[in-house]
Amino acid sequence: MKVLRASMLMAVLLSGPAFAQAPHLNLLTDGPGKTQEEIEKQKAIEKAYKDTLRTIPDAAVANDPWGGVRNEHQPKASTKNKPKSRIGAAGGTAN
Repeated sequence: MKVLRASMLMAVLLSGPAFAQAPHLNLLTDGPGKTQEEIEKQKAIEKAYKDTLRTIPDAAVANDPWGGVRNEHQPKASTKNKPKSRIGAAGGTAN
């Protein structure tokens, strides 16, 4: 009985690489062709999609939601101009 199991196991292990080389058949094809109505509907959907893409403005302008709140003469905040906190360097707390 052990010999039979071992031989079946070897047959299964050796058939794996051979099965991987077999041609692959696609059984899930699209089926029958589309009707003329479906083709026209698909073209209309694609045309509407492309027209919608044309109406989207380019994002070349920088997105600054606080731009209208800031003073025009006030420089934008940068990391170079930030004052360094002495509390964090000393290990103390702000309380």
